[in-house]
Amino acid sequence: MADIKKEQEREELHKAIWNIANDLRGSVDGWDFKQYVLGIMFYRYISENIANYIDTGEHAAGNVDFHYADLSDEAAEEARADMVETKGFFILPSQLFINVRKRASKDENLNETLEKIFNAIESSAQGTDSEDDFKGLFDDIDVNSNKLGATVAKRNEKLVKLLDGIGDMKLGDYK
Repeated sequence: MADIKKEQEREELHKAIWNIANDLRGSVDGWDFKQYVLGIMFYRYISENIANYIDTGEHAAGNVDFHYADLSDEAAEEARADMVETKGFFILPSQLFINVRKRASKDENLNETLEKIFNAIESSAQGTDSEDDFKGLFDDIDVNSNKLGATVAKRNEKLVKLLDGIGDMKLGDYK
């Protein structure tokens, strides 16, 4: 039974990736496509990972209605040092995949927003044991590439499709 479920999940994942490929067809070659998809999937993963970690801790402490994604960046800053020590990196609530995706279609500078977020995630690990793990992590995702489109608007249109495609994927329980 578990094998059938795994096979169905794998098939859904392949279908989702194929749909993203169709959306980006013609503008991004296979190698670049792989870098964009894997990079954005990893961005989603670490965003969900840190948010779930913080939420679980707050829920265990009795704050059952807490959601890190809803917290202000200012309030979240209080946890930065602890999260970098514990997880090796830090992401502000406004920089979480879920929140960026919500605003993506209205963000005229989505390419710049993503570039700043990727730089912030990488720099959050500077001077720590995890620095080497995060340094250059998102270098292969060129959100300003003409391969995504000739204009910023066209690039952002592709980035929105990419975020939506990755966001719609059922990635299962990754704890």
